[in-house]
Amino acid sequence: MEAPNGDDCQANQLCNAAARGDLVTAKRLLDSGADPNATNVFGRTPIQVMMMGNSKMAELLLPRGADPNRPDPSTGATPAHDAAREGFLDTLKLLYHRGAHLDHLDKQDNSPLDLARKNGQNHVTDYLVEMFQCDT
Repeated sequence: MEAPNGDDCQANQLCNAAARGDLVTAKRLLDSGADPNATNVFGRTPIQVMMMGNSKMAELLLPRGADPNRPDPSTGATPAHDAAREGFLDTLKLLYHRGAHLDHLDKQDNSPLDLARKNGQNHVTDYLVEMFQCDT
């Protein structure tokens, strides 16, 4: 088996830091040139694996170019789907204000609104309904 190159190692390290909510390590890696859209060994980016309840990680990744609309390779879900499903409204708002599409459908044909409703996230459901009413 071939050893991963430096970029692969850095991508895995950044994804691991994002998943743990380790802002210090994530910032250090980004400052040293880590790509916020590079994928780990599972094909996922840091914003896809970050702790959705940690809006500070999103605040770190998004201004550095993390793509909020990149779908998960296996589920088709975006970070907005994950935040809506789990009820992390602050993170969802941040994703939206940084360009996340709230009408994207995952591989099960669910939008973030569908997932918020199915999981009883009423505060997220209310926000998303209001957002869609404002867009019409």
